[in-house]
Amino acid sequence: MSMPKSGALNLREWTAPETCGATSSATNPVDARGADWSGQDLGELDLRNAKLCRCDLRGTNLSQCQLEGADLRLARYDQTTLVPEGFALNTSGAVGPGAKLNGAFLNSTDLRGMDLRGSMLMGAYLSGSDLSGALLDGVSLAGADLRSATFRGAMCRGTRFGTCEMDMADLRGANLEGAALETVTSIRGADFSLCTGLEDQIGALLSRSVQELDCWNPMTRSTTRASLESLIKGQGQGA
Repeated sequence: MSMPKSGALNLREWTAPETCGATSSATNPVDARGADWSGQDLGELDLRNAKLCRCDLRGTNLSQCQLEGADLRLARYDQTTLVPEGFALNTSGAVGPGAKLNGAFLNSTDLRGMDLRGSMLMGAYLSGSDLSGALLDGVSLAGADLRSATFRGAMCRGTRFGTCEMDMADLRGANLEGAALETVTSIRGADFSLCTGLEDQIGALLSRSVQELDCWNPMTRSTTRASLESLIKGQGQGA
């Protein structure tokens, strides 16, 4: 088998992309996949055609950087991330507030504590993703695949779940005030224990099929029915 044009990988000199510092990369273009550059000022760093997928850019100042051709898929940003004027961070494939991610493949992605307000996630593939503590207020998840996704303690006020699939989803402790769940395709095995804001929807959710309500979730060790009924008991105790 012939070797690639780049030659054999020199393991003595190779370093994992995740350890790449904002100014220490010896490669051109820069390979910083999965690196943590959060809260840093990158100055005039040349990031043309850089591999920045999965890079943490929350609070990072890239306003003077050259970002032409950079791969930002699944990079994380927030409202304090600065980019050059005219650079469309929200359509780059990066994840953060206002990101346009309709139909994006985000399976098993670590999105804990992410601010996703204003983002578009219709039809997104989020199965197995961890959104614990994420801010999803007002976000549309219509048609999204949320099977086995984790929303523990997430803020989902006014979130539109539309026709998404929520089989085995873990929503324990999530704030679902004003969330639209009436047209969800399936809640089979989903756990709603300790959720808030569901008072007006518990009856409708408990009227769904036996197959959905009595499905055992081996991760949370509960059925969907038991998790919903526990909310009713909680209301009675708090009265």
